[in-house]
Amino acid sequence: MADPDHKPGDARAHGETIARILASDAQPAPAPLTAEAYRFLGDTDLPASRYTCQAFFQQELSSMWSRCWQWACREEHLPEVGDHYVYDIGPYSVIVARIARDEIKAFINSCTHRGTRLLGEEGAGHGQGFSCPFHGWSWHLDGALKEVPGRWDFPHVCEASHSLQPVACESWQGFIFINLDPDASPLREQLDVLPNHFAHFPLDQRRIRLHVQKVLPANWKAAQEAFMEAYHNFTTHDSPTGANAQYDIFGPHVSRFIHNIAHYSPESLSDYPGEKWRAPPLTEQELLAGLPVTQRPLTEGETARAAGAQLLRDEMGSQLGVDFSAASDSEMLDSIEYHLFPNAFFFPGMLISMAYRFRPLGDDVDSCLFEILMLEPLAEGAKHPDPPEPVLLSADQSYTEIKELAWLGAVYDQDTGNLQLQQQGLKTTRKGVTLGNYQEARIRRFHLTLDDYLSRADCE
Repeated sequence: MADPDHKPGDARAHGETIARILASDAQPAPAPLTAEAYRFLGDTDLPASRYTCQAFFQQELSSMWSRCWQWACREEHLPEVGDHYVYDIGPYSVIVARIARDEIKAFINSCTHRGTRLLGEEGAGHGQGFSCPFHGWSWHLDGALKEVPGRWDFPHVCEASHSLQPVACESWQGFIFINLDPDASPLREQLDVLPNHFAHFPLDQRRIRLHVQKVLPANWKAAQEAFMEAYHNFTTHDSPTGANAQYDIFGPHVSRFIHNIAHYSPESLSDYPGEKWRAPPLTEQELLAGLPVTQRPLTEGETARAAGAQLLRDEMGSQLGVDFSAASDSEMLDSIEYHLFPNAFFFPGMLISMAYRFRPLGDDVDSCLFEILMLEPLAEGAKHPDPPEPVLLSADQSYTEIKELAWLGAVYDQDTGNLQLQQQGLKTTRKGVTLGNYQEARIRRFHLTLDDYLSRADCE
């Protein structure tokens, strides 16, 4: 029954809030992490058909994916003039190319003669121009028309009309974004608070240590939504943490959660009845044991967060040649996850430093590609090394097969293990998808923004 003293969305889990924990840290968090930005966005069920209907999926492709900014690759994929990267999304394909030392452009991956795809598989390549494998038309690196075999028969063709079709292209924090909309607004508008917040967390000073791709048997929205809340921690991860995660909605395109590591509030377990969570609270020493650091006895009054953060500063700093002395406890330890509509996740922390991307696989409403880029801070003055080739896992393979993921491999198996069952259930259910007012507010914000793109297209 609703509490008459509280408005919808006001309720919170028992126990300490993230704000109080960050304020009490030995090395306090910077301003972006102390910001709080939540508001109630409604509690109406979402139709399950949004995840299963082929017609709705096609509408997303034509009205949203073709009109929004999306991360295509990293600048380190294009270190030299002539380097290019093919990015595919649904039926669309884009070539991103470094045409000069300080200039990157993007083009539709299609011949302007009879539409043949110019470059095949997605990924990196190199060349001083582009040519069509069908009839041999060619273009300079900057997309300008170069040669037309049998030019005598094409007096109506010129550079102005038949150069490669341009695509809006901008960079932010080492990530290259494209927008297929010829009338696209600047990327800055979609980034919202990210430039201000990530001025404190420069992702362009990190390298790709590992790139993992996995096919997931679920709609791309359902897959990414599994990573937008910590509500699943108790059951999926069999963990007593996550109940007091903080959820922030900064605007139509940007949201965030902060989930504390090396701390949990026993009071919050009262929100999750069951014998399994009535065990004695974890001690600070037991919390420290859960961190991937060299273990040592804690002194009286010392917390696992303070000790763990300092151990990470020392050990990661020595390993990477990076000075972490100014990094807050939260930056060193916590799972801090920003979502940028429609499908990108950026983690500014150090222990959990990565980026995610979720994309439809062709025109299949029931599957998607989940990508993990493990990002590692670079020593001051160090150049970005060549990025690793993606490691592709099938839907049946385990993340634990990738040794570099270490303890995260089992976590990702848990995170993705429910998705096929969810996709099957969504096709059968007679009701909609119900969302929590606070813990799943980021999912609701995402769907409201998606609806805005679809409605704008309907009005045109």
